[in-house]
Amino acid sequence: MNISDILSVECITLDVDCHSKKDALDKLAKTIADSDKATSQIEVFDCLCARERLGSTGLGGGIAIPHGRLKNSKKTIAAFLQLENSVDYYAVDNIFVDLIFALIVPEDSTDEHLQALAMLADVFSDKKTISKLRESRSSAEIFSILTK
Repeated sequence: MNISDILSVECITLDVDCHSKKDALDKLAKTIADSDKATSQIEVFDCLCARERLGSTGLGGGIAIPHGRLKNSKKTIAAFLQLENSVDYYAVDNIFVDLIFALIVPEDSTDEHLQALAMLADVFSDKKTISKLRESRSSAEIFSILTK
């Protein structure tokens, strides 16, 4: 699996104005639902929130990877937000989050879910990549960085 298999340029949004973790999750859910008409914004939001109740998906360093398995979903879908201002995401290091990559997989795709999370952990552990993502000014540029 590659990021280009699950993320499109249309699902990348820059300079997003969010005021809370909940606000960010709602914007991610809307982005995902807008990209796949078979997916409901409410279902995606509820899925992401349910996972967050188990513990924050804020990795540290200003990065979060909210994720979940969605009933009735037919494919893996992702969205990426670059926030205008960081939000308190209750990350492990207490650093506010400004880069968020959301992942939704079909309910029965356990292996795919774990593989995608491992791939994303590798991408978001590279400090040069993170710096480039923060400096980027277009969805196409971010897509290129994430899919290199």
